[in-house]
Formats: sequence, C-alpha cells, structure tokens
Amino acid sequence: MQTYTAKQVTDILESEGQNINLRTVRYYTQIGVIPPLELVGNKRVYIDKHLHYFRAVLTLAKTGETLSSIQKKLQSLSLEAVEKISEQMPLYQSNRILENETHKINDDVFITLSPKISAEMKQKVINSVSQILKGEQS
Repeated sequence: MQTYTAKQVTDILESEGQNINLRTVRYYTQIGVIPPLELVGNKRVYIDKHLHYFRAVLTLAKTGETLSSIQKKLQSLSLEAVEKISEQMPLYQSNRILENETHKINDDVFITLSPKISAEMKQKVINSVSQILKGEQS
C-alpha cells in the first residue's frame, strides 16, 4: 500500500495541473470532505483512495458544485464511483476546455473533440452519434 503525506498529495495534484495548496489539502481532510486518514504504525497517512477523493472533489468543484454538496455526494458513493469521477479531472483542465470544442447532441450527450480533427471528421462523428441516439429512441 502506497502512503503519502499531505505535502506529497499536494505535489502529486499540482503535477497533474491542479491548483491546490497544502492548506487546502489539510482543510478538506479536517472538515471530512476526504475520508479519515489511514493509521499505519503510529502515523496517519493518505493512500491512493484519498487521491481519488481529492481528484473527484476538484473535478466536481470545476462543474460549479459547492463544497457542501460535493461532500454529501461523495459520502453516498462507492469508491468505484468516486474513482470514475476522479478520472474525469483531465477533461476540466482549463487548457483543454479552451482548446477543445464541445458539441451538445441532446440534453444527456455532449461530445468534446480536439481541434486537430478535421471539420469533415467532426461532422461525421456528430452525425454518427446522433444516428445512434435516434435508433435508441425508436
């Protein structure tokens, strides 16, 4: 089991492009947004599970969620669901949002495409997804 200090957690998240500091890491832990630390020997430490929670908190915060609603939401989710949210974090990095184009297909489906894809290919992707969704509604 990999263990981390608060400083190491901060460094990992910062290296992933997140704007978080040591004080925030400790604050989220203190108020219970992040699950209690693990006891290893006589030390309380962060483990990989905590990194998933931090990534999920940061991802949900970028969608406009309040810290209170994030805390309630994460408490009701399984670790697997928290991991799925945490995996979405790269999609909310400001440079990606500025570079990529997001197309709304319907209220439930959005497609984000790289500007490196040709206009013709973008339209094919959008049309294909739209057709699939139309078939699903039939």
